[in-house]
Amino acid sequence: MDNEITNHEEQESPVLNPAGTISTSVERHGVDLSHIQRSVEAIRNEIHKVVIGQDEMINLLIAGLFTGGHVLLEGVPGIAKTLTVNLVAKALNIDFKRIQFTPDLMPADVTGTSVFNLKNSEFEFKKGPIFSNLVLIDEINRSPAKTQAALFEVMEEVQVTVDGKTMKLAQPFMVIATQNPIEQEGTYKLPEAQQDRFIFKIKMGYPTLEEEIEILKRFENDFRQTVINDVKAVLTADDVEQCRKTVQKVYIKNELIEYIAKIIDHTRNTRDLFLGASPRASLAIMKTSKAIAAIQGRDFVTPDDIQYVAYPVLNHRVVLTPDKEMEGFDVKDILKEIFEKIDVPR
Repeated sequence: MDNEITNHEEQESPVLNPAGTISTSVERHGVDLSHIQRSVEAIRNEIHKVVIGQDEMINLLIAGLFTGGHVLLEGVPGIAKTLTVNLVAKALNIDFKRIQFTPDLMPADVTGTSVFNLKNSEFEFKKGPIFSNLVLIDEINRSPAKTQAALFEVMEEVQVTVDGKTMKLAQPFMVIATQNPIEQEGTYKLPEAQQDRFIFKIKMGYPTLEEEIEILKRFENDFRQTVINDVKAVLTADDVEQCRKTVQKVYIKNELIEYIAKIIDHTRNTRDLFLGASPRASLAIMKTSKAIAAIQGRDFVTPDDIQYVAYPVLNHRVVLTPDKEMEGFDVKDILKEIFEKIDVPR
């Protein structure tokens, strides 16, 4: 990403205007981003002790963490999806659980169940692994719809209801799920309502040639990847909560709020999409654009921030028409056309 700015008192922000030229505007909003800058740098440093590249994924994971959102990682096996999440967990001094989804996994295996206590002849609730701060769900599309549905309430309301009793989860709370886009045998497609609970769907690709060489060099004398043990906890739960409160204070002007609304409205009215985006999507773009701005050291949002997060926010929420899908179009192609139709606020 560009537009790296560290001075929050007076920043000149390059903004691409409709004519395609660059104009600058000076903003002063006085939000102290020093804590976020230290936190982001600390997390990145710990993750990059092991992972080469994947900078965009790391940025989006941090943005999801700082906005209280959940993230879906999609990519072929072996590109460090699970490893990266484990490293994020190690960099945070918070409770972490990992759940491997399988076809025989039951909802109670995720949320917990009531167990009869012979000593007092009463039922007691035994909490499931979802009762944690950070939960990694590996291969979420391997479990049937009944088990996936068990996540609906906990991801949206941060609570679990069992036997009529509702229990709140501790903050911060975040679910990061992985899925393989290639292998279909023994998998179940996530329903749209389930996917909508994820603030981002991050499609991870292969490393570049240079990154591949760097990976081989890093582990040529470390077959067991013992360097993972060097990753230390650098943020506490209180640090995460403080970052979340700061992100909310990042300024977004009314013209950019209208810009987000116009993008979402176009997804609902274009003939290229069978299903447009919901208001949850527009809220997600607003929240995460603030987080990306803060990560970049700015206390105000630019159109670039909005366009940066639009694809990972929308790619799992909108559905191409059958004609466009058969023609080989991608959601990114349709979004690019939408951006070209809408005037960018100056």
